[in-house]
Amino acid sequence: MLKAILQVKWSLLLTVASIILAGVFINPAASLTMIVLIAIEVAFSFDNAVVNAKILEHMSRIWQQIFLTFGMIIAVLGMRLVFPILIVSLTAGLSFGKVIDLALNNPDHYAHYLELAHPSISAFGGAFLLTLGLYFLFDKHRREKWWTSLEVFFQKFGGHWWLAPLVAMAVVAFVAALPANHHAETTLRAGILGVAVYTAVHQAIALLDKKQAALTHGAKRVGWAAFGAFLYLELLDASFSFDGVLGAFAITNNVILIAAGLGIGALWVRTLTIQLVRHKSLNNYRYLEHGAHYAILALAVALMVGLIREVPEAVTGFVGIIIIAGAFQASRKVRATSK
Repeated sequence: MLKAILQVKWSLLLTVASIILAGVFINPAASLTMIVLIAIEVAFSFDNAVVNAKILEHMSRIWQQIFLTFGMIIAVLGMRLVFPILIVSLTAGLSFGKVIDLALNNPDHYAHYLELAHPSISAFGGAFLLTLGLYFLFDKHRREKWWTSLEVFFQKFGGHWWLAPLVAMAVVAFVAALPANHHAETTLRAGILGVAVYTAVHQAIALLDKKQAALTHGAKRVGWAAFGAFLYLELLDASFSFDGVLGAFAITNNVILIAAGLGIGALWVRTLTIQLVRHKSLNNYRYLEHGAHYAILALAVALMVGLIREVPEAVTGFVGIIIIAGAFQASRKVRATSK
């Protein structure tokens, strides 16, 4: 128990310090808000941690550490502070400086502009995550199965790298064509971009892995292969963070508090990822990877549906938690019977 605590000591220290500083420099109620934001980020991103762990277990230890440290700077400052400002700047036609001024001095106005960018964010993020989930379902080399009938059906069509993006594009086109979708052009443009970005990154990593395997006989990812995987993890984190940033404005309009709360939550997600890798939890709990991908597919569907009607973040998070809890319980059951 003590060893486990020591392994996450920096996460604990930063969490406690952030909660205290929020109460001192903002107000006492901000400490409670910080705790809520951290809890939301961790609860809603467990599936992200599992998928991250699957990638990280094939990376060298130094790249795992880079993901936890340098990657954390990108996650907090980039994805949860700078990127939302950039999105508002691009969609609202405002200068970057003007948007920063709005974020700091007129957060309600900033939140309004961010909400206007929601269709682009939902279409891109939904298509990106949908493509990820479909690649998992169509993977004919995956032997472990949880929902056997469904997975066997999809694997029958596997073996073609273009199948997952093609199906994802068809879904994007269908959602864009729905009469209730008043953002058809945005859905199509941002959705196709999301599919294209994921496919390009996925294929690039596969190519780099193939070249490295030929040189190193299948050793863990290093060099360009590890760098490509690192960029993939950051893109994946971005796709998960979009909706969380939007949902956080329902709790507070303080941009700094949102960035800090979600950032500390992201730190815990990364810490959890490293712990999953260190303890080989994906080997011990064989269906966690399945649960994570099904939860990701559920999130992708929620983002797509959100283009037509509002889907509460609580519903999306609850569904994801239920799926992963089911995967965890199924894994425990199989593990117990196999002993």
